[in-house]
Amino acid sequence: MKNTFIVLVLSLLFVSCKQEIKPDDMAKLNGYWEIEKVVFEKGEEKEYKMNETFDFFQIKNNKGVRTKVMPQFDGTFLTTDTFENVSVRFAGEKVFLDYKTDYAKWSEEVISISDEKFVTKNPQKIEYHYKKAAPINLLNDGEKTK
Repeated sequence: MKNTFIVLVLSLLFVSCKQEIKPDDMAKLNGYWEIEKVVFEKGEEKEYKMNETFDFFQIKNNKGVRTKVMPQFDGTFLTTDTFENVSVRFAGEKVFLDYKTDYAKWSEEVISISDEKFVTKNPQKIEYHYKKAAPINLLNDGEKTK
């Protein structure tokens, strides 16, 4: 009986800790994001120490694009021709990013989002952990990065 009570309390604690994502929270997605790590279904993790490309999101009124960009040594970004159309979809208590290209469609559930981090999960139960990216200026020329 005591063990059942402990399990019930812990379950309620975990359920109550899940972040409620509101429509206003999706504005936090705008900007440059870098994959920090990927967590696979069985718990294995792959960490990314350095990324050659970042994801740039531009969302307005629950629609927008995700573009791959490459950071440059002077703090600017080069944009590639690779992009996906993105729609934000609210389904009950869950939030999804629906992607569409000329060749494919897919969705990822938004697990959490803040000013500095966000996490998505795809249908294969793979979690992508992103951190807000900042321009890199290795030239140390005193100029402001864009």
